Amino acid sequence: MEIRGSIALVTGANRGIGHAFTRALIDHGAAKVYAAARDPASVDDADVTPLRLDVTKPEEVAAAADAAGDVTIVINNAGVGGFSTGLLTGSLDDARQAMEINYFGTWQVSRAFAPVLARNGGGALVNMLSVASWASRPEYPGYAASKAAQWSLTGSLREGLRAQGTLVVGVHVGFVETDLSSFTDAPKISAVDVAEQTLEAVANDRVEVLADERARQVKQALSQPLER
Repeated sequence: MEIRGSIALVTGANRGIGHAFTRALIDHGAAKVYAAARDPASVDDADVTPLRLDVTKPEEVAAAADAAGDVTIVINNAGVGGFSTGLLTGSLDDARQAMEINYFGTWQVSRAFAPVLARNGGGALVNMLSVASWASRPEYPGYAASKAAQWSLTGSLREGLRAQGTLVVGVHVGFVETDLSSFTDAPKISAVDVAEQTLEAVANDRVEVLADERARQVKQALSQPLER
């Protein structure tokens, strides 16, 4: 679909990948970008329209869908790590929060905006996923599980929204240069690069983005036998 002239909404838009998405959309000619965040005052970009949205609160999701009834692109980027929940230690609270935001939050926003996208010609729904969707990790099992669930949801949305003409895009990436991955010194891709690759996929009607070499390697390895 055409990015120029589109009207987009990005969740978790006040920093990191979300902020990179808003800037990329503006730079590619989007007519309007709603920058959704729990605290709209944290959005300090004069080129975007701040919008209050906590994806775990149904009333705020519904209000956002009413306020942004003109959108043609929705980018589900809001997410948390839940890294303090280890496999065998630590409270499960962070893992539950990761599932609530990454999975159920994406689901709630997608449900609310699907009819909006339908009314506006179909448009595109983009879900920010992860290599962790496919690669379970004992260091952060809660995050990995939430991303695996989000990936499954993305497939369901792709099938379910096809009839209304909505392009559903899943974005997989390893570590990105954001606060979320500040705990590791592993190689990282820039948030700007992720946003650019994603908008290129949307513009060319591609349903999947493998944004870095790690994502491409893990996707290819899915067909290999499991190790003991």
